[in-house]
Amino acid sequence: MVIELYDTTLRDGTQGEHINLSVQDKLLIAERLDEFGVDFIEGGWPSSNPKDEEFFLKAKKLDLKHARLAAFGSTARSLDNIENDPNLVGLVKCEAPVLTIFGKTWKAHSVKSLGITDDENAELIRRSVRFLVESGREVFFDAEHFFDGWKDNAEFAERMIASAIEGGASRVVLCDTNGGTLPHEIAKIVARVRQIVTVPVGIHAHNDGDLAVANSIEAVRAGATQVQGTINGIGERCGNANLVSIIPNLMLKLGAEFNHVKNLKSLTSMSKFVFEILNLPPDTKAPFVGKSAFAHKGGIHVSAVMKESSLYEHIDPALVGNRQRVLVSELAGQSNIRYKAQELGISLPEKGEVFKNLVNHVKKLEHQGYQFDGAEASFELILRRELGQFKPYFEVLESKVVIQNGQEIKAVDQAVMKVMVGAETEQTVADGDGPVNALDKALRKALLHFYPDIRAIRLIDYKVRVLEEKSGTSAKVRVLIESSDGQNSWGTVGVSTNIIEASLQALNDSINYYLFYNQSKAVATAPASEALNS
Repeated sequence: MVIELYDTTLRDGTQGEHINLSVQDKLLIAERLDEFGVDFIEGGWPSSNPKDEEFFLKAKKLDLKHARLAAFGSTARSLDNIENDPNLVGLVKCEAPVLTIFGKTWKAHSVKSLGITDDENAELIRRSVRFLVESGREVFFDAEHFFDGWKDNAEFAERMIASAIEGGASRVVLCDTNGGTLPHEIAKIVARVRQIVTVPVGIHAHNDGDLAVANSIEAVRAGATQVQGTINGIGERCGNANLVSIIPNLMLKLGAEFNHVKNLKSLTSMSKFVFEILNLPPDTKAPFVGKSAFAHKGGIHVSAVMKESSLYEHIDPALVGNRQRVLVSELAGQSNIRYKAQELGISLPEKGEVFKNLVNHVKKLEHQGYQFDGAEASFELILRRELGQFKPYFEVLESKVVIQNGQEIKAVDQAVMKVMVGAETEQTVADGDGPVNALDKALRKALLHFYPDIRAIRLIDYKVRVLEEKSGTSAKVRVLIESSDGQNSWGTVGVSTNIIEASLQALNDSINYYLFYNQSKAVATAPASEALNS
């Protein structure tokens, strides 16, 4: 069973709320889709807007290895003007090798929307397809609202797709445009269409019933050989069928083959790439490719996964370019601690109180509001401190933040910091853009004399979460920060009823983590005599 992949991210996907792509964005995604192995890339509706016209103009220069570009449009508006219809002329003019047009296959739309008879609608479809075929292009027919139309009047719906085939369409694509059809209905109707048509059948599902992936798979099982969808399921309303979920399900579980997709290991990176181009955060809970797709938190689960991963994972995450993760939380057991230690390259004793102490300590911290899912650097410091492998490089003795503003006063955020390193004390003052920035600057300023390497650290993300919302302004807050030295990044956490104190906790961990690893690298690369002395 060989399945064609028809991607409509660049056209149907852009109809989703908060989705906007420039021409350059669309060109970049098209190249990535081709690299992955997609058969057809629907670039847009050239006669509907200047952006899509520009895309097809520039796309001619793309060096696509596998994919063929498709342009989208509708049937002509009137039987009296097929040859001069602006939409059809625009499709021909864009020079895309494949042209996909939709037509009405639900009688209610034909009568109420177009106001034409059954005969006129059938002829409009046939002649529109014929006109495009005669221009030397391959033409696909999207049977709009086909499933609703078939359930309402099967004879009418079947007649319309027959007209498209008479006109020369090489594919008929059955569209669940409203997204409300159930999987068993999809299977029944696709099987019926396969019995009466002579060309390959495709499926185009929308996700209004949260069934677009299931409906696409059922269509394939019933005989459809082309699947249309978008990367990450973006699209109008609730989105389109998500190719990122459909492809591995078909390939790994149904044994389907694709013309050009041979290796799924780039699936996760492609999903992230499209989210990045869209300037949207990746869906961490996305099946197959999400950060949480193979993440384990409960101690019993982790214990089983460490023995045999398939006990709690439906596929090997490496097959789709993802990885297994174990989270440390109040649900953690000794297995979680051991797994994370192995992941971090930390050797733990087989027996002893260390496991019990670590588990109880982590659970206590999580009960207080700490979260280590996105702050693994803080967790590692806790682990190494319990094992006697780490002690803080400095101690903050005092800190004070002054916030001054008023109608006739220039706003000032100033932090005063008193820090002890060994037996020495350093006191500094720093202004900043906001109290946390002032605190960060004052801490670094105090430590630079002792640890000049910390100049490389940059805070790249800062998040605050209110933990006890009903407590109002007296609620605890959790601060998560992500830091980077330009090569690596790490996350740390702090919790307090005082946002400044929580921020300082996270900043302390961030700098301590960096210093610990810098020293570890220095020891590892030093000559043996120096390493022994350090």
